[in-house]
Amino acid sequence: MKFDIHVHTNLSPCSQIPLTDLLAEAPFKGVQGICITDHDTMDVRKKIKEGVQSNGLCVLFGQEYSTQEGDFLLFGPFEQLIPGLSANLLLQYVGNSGGVAIAAHPFRKGRSVSEHLIKKQLCTIVEGVNGRNSQQENEAVLSWQVDYGLKPVGGSDAHTLDEVGSVSTHFTTPITDRADFIRALKRGDFQHVVPQKTLTRQVV
Repeated sequence: MKFDIHVHTNLSPCSQIPLTDLLAEAPFKGVQGICITDHDTMDVRKKIKEGVQSNGLCVLFGQEYSTQEGDFLLFGPFEQLIPGLSANLLLQYVGNSGGVAIAAHPFRKGRSVSEHLIKKQLCTIVEGVNGRNSQQENEAVLSWQVDYGLKPVGGSDAHTLDEVGSVSTHFTTPITDRADFIRALKRGDFQHVVPQKTLTRQVV
């Protein structure tokens, strides 16, 4: 299954994507699932039910959490997570809660992730390909893959509908809910994929 694991709706101040448009168009972007990762919130849960939608699209909830030492995609029981935690406290809490954290765009200028967090194995999954990164920023992640044996995921970091599905992660096991997703990430049952094209929406 191909998932775009990094998508923002207009619940994030930087995104232009209405939730209704995202749900309607995502199946035509070459993915079977999306993760909605708005900035420091999981309020999307108040608008739709998580899981497989009526059109077959699997929609999972997470968030992109900002710290002074980088941004992290979080998946787990974090609906009530307060903002402003340090990276160390955040990542320890995620681990103790049975969730998973992904270092988002770790080499992006101005939003980089501190290497000592990776070296201490507080975060063991990194976004190796981010659709909004420069090629140089994405390629820089290779050094961490080599030095720390990390396996990368990929996400579009979509802020517009055109970006959805531009980068995805291919899971080798079925994903129907958040628990499946977290389990697959922890087991390493994935590889990042850059689709060559999206599907053409049929007008009926």
